Amino acid sequence: MKSIKLILLFIGVTLTAFAEIPERPTPPRLVNDFANVLSRNEYNQLEGTLEQFARETSTQIVVVTVKDLEGYDPGDYAFRLGENWGVGQKGNDNGIVILLKPKEADSNGQIFVATGYGLEGVLPDAVVNSTVVDNEMIPHFKENNYYKGLASGIKVIMDITRGEYTAQEYQEYYAQNRGGGIPVLFFIILFFVVLPILRGRRRRFYSPGRSLPFWVAMGMMSGGNSHRGSFNNFSSGGGSFGGGGFGGFGGGSFGGGGAGGSW
Repeated sequence: MKSIKLILLFIGVTLTAFAEIPERPTPPRLVNDFANVLSRNEYNQLEGTLEQFARETSTQIVVVTVKDLEGYDPGDYAFRLGENWGVGQKGNDNGIVILLKPKEADSNGQIFVATGYGLEGVLPDAVVNSTVVDNEMIPHFKENNYYKGLASGIKVIMDITRGEYTAQEYQEYYAQNRGGGIPVLFFIILFFVVLPILRGRRRRFYSPGRSLPFWVAMGMMSGGNSHRGSFNNFSSGGGSFGGGGFGGFGGGSFGGGGAGGSW
């Protein structure tokens, strides 16, 4: 009898826990700000950008902010939510859930990026943890700028998943540029001040076969004085996306890929 009571108690607690995960939104939305950390304009920017990305690639990135994890581990919460909502396309399992619990006076902030089965090879856990979460998101979260942290991380995730560069290329770029703004300032002065002067004196300073490093360097430098500058231009078009809207989740599955952090 005692064992039966324990089993029933376990089932009751489990069902209660399941009930605390938000239900799939109606109408479906890609940005679900239950913790109210985004302004209306920020919400519209993220929603519009993620809608367009989903239409172009079929990959669905869902942002969910919550005030309380209700006793869940952040990863478990994100996986259950992605599975219950069916984020991503069935068969492709190309969904991503970005779960954010903001920092409170009595609790740390938590972030977790859960990837569907189909994206685990494209976005390895190590890349999500050491680059997207630690380098792109948490520095902004520590400044209570949740929009910028989400936008910065999402920009890198979108670029990698659409094939603009690989996760390895991103890691190599970050490793080469984490020294700060002085090298960037040096190259800006070199290419925009010194080289034009030298080019005027020696018009053949650059030959076509030697121009690639210049453009690679300029591409890496664009946008600011740190590695986040060149990946952080979150082009949402000023809220101009729209028209098509988000058609709904496709029934994707999650198997445990992803990573997170706290601050």
